[in-house]
Amino acid sequence: MSLQEQFDQALADSKNLPERPDNQTLLKIYALYKQASAGDTDGSRPGMTDFVARAKYDAWDGFKGTSKDDAMQQYIDLIEELKG
Repeated sequence: MSLQEQFDQALADSKNLPERPDNQTLLKIYALYKQASAGDTDGSRPGMTDFVARAKYDAWDGFKGTSKDDAMQQYIDLIEELKG
């Protein structure tokens, strides 16, 4: 199975986890997904009044420089871990 196929499967699996991850883990899932699918952050950082968008942007920006393949693998590993 190719990395892309494993990533697609992990995306599907992420919607059926046995329990909802905590907010930090959800941010990491989001950030790895964005890095794997879109690459490094682009645009400007959201303003201080938009807490959710700012937290998502910062989490994604934390993976800046990570290759798409590495981000995919980290996403797959994280979802596998969460599946138990």
